[in-house]
Amino acid sequence: FTKYATPTKANTSFNCMKEKEMKWYKLADNRNAITWQDNHMAIVHAGSKTITIAKVNNDIVACAHKCPHAGGVMADGFVDALGNVVCPFHRYKFSPTNGRNVSGEGYYLKVYSIEERADGIFVGFEHNSLLDFLK
Repeated sequence: FTKYATPTKANTSFNCMKEKEMKWYKLADNRNAITWQDNHMAIVHAGSKTITIAKVNNDIVACAHKCPHAGGVMADGFVDALGNVVCPFHRYKFSPTNGRNVSGEGYYLKVYSIEERADGIFVGFEHNSLLDFLK
């Protein structure tokens, strides 16, 4: 006989879910220190990752370096009038806030948290460990 935990109002997650830990990497001291392309996008390196950042209105957003569909370099694309990041290969459009493919093909582009702080521009990656479940 196996006894399972019973959720209560105070604990509906069984304590399995914990707040995501982020590892932050400094990209630049400020916006002007980034080498922006004419399309308001840039390729940057953070830790062991190569990512794309883009200026969308007054915000900076961060996403995967390559499109999940056919591997197009996202920084070679553009930001459309609605603020979507557009792949240069097949013009698939992705929301920079959640990575959802808004043109309907069903793909998701990995997006990352980005913060502009007094001491610079930082991108955050979720900290994942195969052994976290033991904690």
